[in-house]
Amino acid sequence: MSSTFFFALAGIGLFVLGLYGLIIYAHLLRKILAINIMGSGVFLVLAGLAHRLPDGTADPISHAMIITGIVVAVAATALALVLMLQVQHTTGQAVLPEKQKY
Repeated sequence: MSSTFFFALAGIGLFVLGLYGLIIYAHLLRKILAINIMGSGVFLVLAGLAHRLPDGTADPISHAMIITGIVVAVAATALALVLMLQVQHTTGQAVLPEKQKY
């Protein structure tokens, strides 16, 4: 098994695990963590499938894109946590309210 296949398989596994957590759990903090796990899986797949240069090293552009993605993910996580705290302060619980049936 090559390292590319291993990284892609591990990244897909992380993505599926995060998707499972996003669907199953109702608590907003767990949903935020699940989205972060999904993002980590995507970053792992991108790093594993990075184009190899003739000297055997990985393409630095793909690594720069991954680092930029990590910075954006941290900022999005901070925003999501602030919004979660606002929902908790307003409703008294960190769970999205159910839809009203009319």
